[in-house]
Amino acid sequence: MRGLVIVSFLFISFAVFSQADHWETVIKANEQWRYFVGTMVPAAVEPASNWRTLAFDDSGWLAGAGGIGYGDNDDGTTLDVAGIQVMSVFLRKKFTIVDKSKIEAGILSVDYDDGFVAYLNGTEIARANMGGRGDFPTYDQNSNGFGDEALVNPLPFAIDSEKLQTLLVQGENVLAVQVHNENAISSDLTSNVYFSVSITDASFTYQTTPDWFEPPFGGFTSSDLPILVINTTGGQAIPDDPKIIATMGVIDNGPGVRNHINDPYNNYNGYIGIETRGESSQMFPKKSYSLETQDVNGENINVELLGFPAENDWILYAPYTDKTMMRNEITFKLSRDIGRYASRTRACEVVLNGDYQGVYTLMEKIKVEDGRVDIASLKPDEISGDDLTGGYILRVDKIDGNDYPAWNSGGIDFQYFDPAGEDLVAQQQIYIQNFISAVNSSINGAGFANPETGYAKYIDVPSFIDNMLISELGLNVDGYRFSTYMYKDKDSKGGKIVLGPLWDFNLAYGNVDYNTAVQSPTNAFGNPAGGWLYKDFRMFWFPKLMSDPNFQNKMKTRWDSLRDDELSNTRITFLIDSMAASLEESQVRNYERWPILGTYVWPNQFIGATYAQEVAWLKNWIITRANWMDTHLPGTIITDPDPVTGVEDEFTQAGVSVYPNPGTDVFTIEWSNPSRQSCNVEILNALGEQLFSSVERGSSLVWRTSSNSARVNAGIYFVRVTNARGANVVKKLVKQ
Repeated sequence: MRGLVIVSFLFISFAVFSQADHWETVIKANEQWRYFVGTMVPAAVEPASNWRTLAFDDSGWLAGAGGIGYGDNDDGTTLDVAGIQVMSVFLRKKFTIVDKSKIEAGILSVDYDDGFVAYLNGTEIARANMGGRGDFPTYDQNSNGFGDEALVNPLPFAIDSEKLQTLLVQGENVLAVQVHNENAISSDLTSNVYFSVSITDASFTYQTTPDWFEPPFGGFTSSDLPILVINTTGGQAIPDDPKIIATMGVIDNGPGVRNHINDPYNNYNGYIGIETRGESSQMFPKKSYSLETQDVNGENINVELLGFPAENDWILYAPYTDKTMMRNEITFKLSRDIGRYASRTRACEVVLNGDYQGVYTLMEKIKVEDGRVDIASLKPDEISGDDLTGGYILRVDKIDGNDYPAWNSGGIDFQYFDPAGEDLVAQQQIYIQNFISAVNSSINGAGFANPETGYAKYIDVPSFIDNMLISELGLNVDGYRFSTYMYKDKDSKGGKIVLGPLWDFNLAYGNVDYNTAVQSPTNAFGNPAGGWLYKDFRMFWFPKLMSDPNFQNKMKTRWDSLRDDELSNTRITFLIDSMAASLEESQVRNYERWPILGTYVWPNQFIGATYAQEVAWLKNWIITRANWMDTHLPGTIITDPDPVTGVEDEFTQAGVSVYPNPGTDVFTIEWSNPSRQSCNVEILNALGEQLFSSVERGSSLVWRTSSNSARVNAGIYFVRVTNARGANVVKKLVKQ
C-alpha cells in the first residue's frame, strides 16, 4: 500500500557531481536477479546474516526478472501470493566494474512499496521507511508505515565519490536490497531498482540511463555565488514549527573564485536547526527558512557565515514574487549606506536534500547583538532603575500570540520581539508598555510638537526620518503596519524609541497590483507617483508627525542631502546594476528551477518576459519615484543647518562594529554617520601606535591587513573613529 514516505539518505555528501562527463546505468530493474521471499504464512527461514555480501552463495535462491513483487502491474516477476502472506523480498544482483577510477559518483534509483534497505558489497547505502539507520531488519519486520506515495519515477539516493570508491571493487560486486511490506496481507509489493554512475571521461562501458533519469541538482555543478548544501535527517520535510535538526555545508572560495559543488565545506560544516518562515510567502513552492547554527549537542553556536559577524540566528530568504531577487537587498543596503543598521545580505545558491533550490539570500535575523541591533542586553534580573529602561526590540506586525505575545496601545498592536514575551518578567513588560503609552500620548497630544515635552522627548527623530524616507521611496504596501521594528536602549544611553531596522520590502517598489489606500483613487502602491504611504490608514504616528512643520523641514533637508550622494539616481542605478550583474549567471538556473518569468505570481503588477526586463522595470520605477519625491515632499529645506542638528548625532551612542572579529586579513569597519560628517578612522596597535588612517564621509570601510604599509601580525589592535566634533569611539580588533 502506498502512502507517506520517510527517506534516509546515507553516505551523502552532495558536493560530488561536478567532474562527470556523463552518466551510465550499471544495473536496470528488468535484469535477472536472485531473490528470496520472506513469507509469514508459511513461515520462512531467515537468510544467513552474510546475505548482503559478495561471499554469500545465492545459488539456492529463486531467479527472475525485476522488479519482483505483486499487485501493481509493474513487476518483471509477479509473485503468486495465493494462500501465502508476504512480508518481504530479498534481492541480490552481481555486477562487474571495469574501471572504478573513471567513476565519480553514484545514484541508486528505487521504486519501492512499502520500505527498503540497500547494501553495496555488504554496506548500507540507502534506506527508506524501514527500521532505523544502521540496523539489519529481519525478514518478518514491518516497514515504518505505508510506502512511496505512488512515485511516477524511482526515487534517487545519492552516493558520493569517496564512499563509492571505498565500497566498489574492480571486477565483481553485489547490490543487495530488502523490500518490506507494511503488513503481511498488503495488497501489493514493488521492488524496481536501478544503479547508475557518473563517468569522468567520454568512454562508454555500461548502459544508457533510463529516459526518466536526470543528473542530480538538475545539472547544477558550480556557481559564482556561495553554495549552501542542506540535508535533513532521513530527507524529512522542513516544517513551519518546530525546528528540526539538519546538517549544512557552506562553500565560499572567496571573491573571484568559482565555487564547485564538490569543493570542501570551507565556511561552515555542521548542524543546524531549521524551520520554514514567512506569512503569505508560505504559499509559494520556494520556501524561506529560519535556521540556527548548532553543535552536536543541539546548543547554538556563533559562526561567521559568509563573512558576517559571528552569530547563530539566520534567515535564508527565498525571493519568489520579487523576480529581480533584490528588493530586500536594495533596501537594506540603502539603509546601511545612510548610517542605519539593516540586515547584511549575501546571495547564494541552495541545494536541499540533493534538490537544487535556486537563488537564496542569507540574511541576519534582527536581534539584540553587537553588530546587529547594538543596544544593551536586557537581563531578567534588571527590574529597576536605569537597568530596567533598555534593551527592548518591539515589532508592529500581524498578531501571532504563540510566537510573539503582544499588547494593544493606542489602537496599535505591539509585539515583544527581543527579548520575547516569555523572556520578560512582569516589571519589564509593564515598563515598556507604559513607555509606549507615553509615546502615544506625546504624539497624539495637543502639544505634540513641543521639542521639550512633545514627541521629541520620547522618539529618536532622525531614525524616524530615515526610516520613513526609505519606506516612502519603496512605497512599501506593508510599511508602517507590518514588520515595523523599533528598539529602546537604556536611558543612560539615549533611551528614546529608535525606528528600525527596516524589514520585508519584497512587495515594495511597485511589486503589488492591489490598492488598499484610502486617500485617493490614484494612490495605487504600484504607481511611483501614487502618493504618500504615511497618509494611508496605518499607525497614527506617521501622519501626525508629518503635520509638524519642523518635522517636515528636517525630513526635506535630510532627503535633499541624501539625494546628493547616497540616494542619488546615479548611486541607485549603480547599486541595481551591480546586484543584477552579480545574479546574471545564477538567475538563469533559478528560473530553470522555478519557471515563473513571463507569468503572474501574486501580487505582480509588472510581468517581465526576461530577468533583464524585470530589472529594467524596477530601476525605472525607483528613479521615477525618487524624482517624484523631489518635487512633492512637503517642507522647506533648512539652508544652513548645524551638521548635527538637522539630523541628531548618534555617533557615540552607536559605537563601531568590526567583522569578522576575530579575523585573518579582511575586516569591515562600520560606524554611525547619518549626517555624513568627515570621520577619521585609525587602526592602532597595543602601544597606541598608528598603523592605518583614513578620512571618510561615509559609514564604513574595508581594511585589508595584507595591504597595510606596516606589517600586521596576529594580535590585539584597536579601531578608533573620530568625528568632526572630536568625539571618538573605540573598538577592539583581533587578528588571528
